[in-house]
Amino acid sequence: MIEIKVPELAESLTEGTIGEWLKKEGDSIEKGEAILELETDKVNIEVTSEHSGVIKELLFQTGDTVEVGQVIARLAEGGSGEVTEEADDAEKVESVEESQSEEKSAAQEDTKRNQPVASPAARKRARELGIDLNEVSGRDPLGRLRVEDVDAHQQTEEKGSGMKEKTTSGNGKSAEKGTKSHVDEKDDNIERIKMSRRRQTIAKRLVEAQQRAAMLTTFNEVDMTAVMDLRSRRKDSFYNKHGVKLGFMSFFTKAVIGALKEFPLLNAEIQGDEILLKKFYDIGIAVSAEEGLVVPVVRDADKLSFAGIEKEIGNLSEKAKTNKLGLQDLQGGTFTITNGGIFGSLFSTPILNTPQVGILGMHSIQKRPIVVDDNDTVEVRPMMYIALSYDHRIVDGKDAVQFLVRIKQLLEDPEDLLLEG
Repeated sequence: MIEIKVPELAESLTEGTIGEWLKKEGDSIEKGEAILELETDKVNIEVTSEHSGVIKELLFQTGDTVEVGQVIARLAEGGSGEVTEEADDAEKVESVEESQSEEKSAAQEDTKRNQPVASPAARKRARELGIDLNEVSGRDPLGRLRVEDVDAHQQTEEKGSGMKEKTTSGNGKSAEKGTKSHVDEKDDNIERIKMSRRRQTIAKRLVEAQQRAAMLTTFNEVDMTAVMDLRSRRKDSFYNKHGVKLGFMSFFTKAVIGALKEFPLLNAEIQGDEILLKKFYDIGIAVSAEEGLVVPVVRDADKLSFAGIEKEIGNLSEKAKTNKLGLQDLQGGTFTITNGGIFGSLFSTPILNTPQVGILGMHSIQKRPIVVDDNDTVEVRPMMYIALSYDHRIVDGKDAVQFLVRIKQLLEDPEDLLLEG
């Protein structure tokens, strides 16, 4: 029997959640073919088989958490899916022996903890539901408890609880119902949706960012007239030459890099009692994907032209939409840009993408009356509010404000931005 294990993912990733089995027991599988989709904290990964054969056993269910190196499935060799009766019998004997060996090992381990023999998935499910495995009855002939046994026990408990609720107290109301929340009483009108692993990770990291960093936000506004005029004049020739549209993100990315070079602490991170100043510019661009926000990274953005930045952002955005982002697309990053304006946001305070210490928020462009030149002339201009959230532990307010002012200056004089590269 051939074991299929969870592959090495990345240095910071040690486990994942089984999102979907792409094969079932009895299916044939070819070398290099995907057997399941694994949800990690950052991206979904297809786990492929390194051998051809027939799926004999899937050891975990959808939703189970598995660790790197853990055996998740077994298959019998033979790419066509045809296995001789003699070989099949031998495999069955081998499978039973392996299963019995595993059961014995699990039993010994569980006995030490005074627990019944149970699969890892069953133990995990029991912990989630707060169920004592000693109270669960199993149907496995080898005595091992499985997830379905835990679920069956839970359903029995819920039925019993329902009967208790019908028992009324002296005032004619259910004594147990009196302790239930309004939400519990409206269960029929509530849909409970399990958070995806990525959504759980996003939630956890956002809370951690607010708890661990001394986060502060400063604001400014940019007159987008010059950038919009330049785009209008150059968009056709730019597209004909480079095959990509000239968007706002390349201007903002270049402006951010120019400002980071002048205020390097915003391109740093804190490790213990040290500050790591990064002299490279890997700019994260926040992108909305189906399962939540992801931040793919434009590597060495300072070395790319406007067209190079636009192409790379377009490529990463397409990967995000089609769920094709790899771990290498998301790792690292020295500073992040997020554009809530594409959804209509006028004003916001972005949350740091830790361990980074700075994030720039872009917003909607709106026409507003603005006082211009020394004669106090009022003109209607396309204006955008921009926000910089920063970690006050290493970035002083003066530097943060001046950083944002420098971005404003570069965007309001894009010819200078183009010359500076």
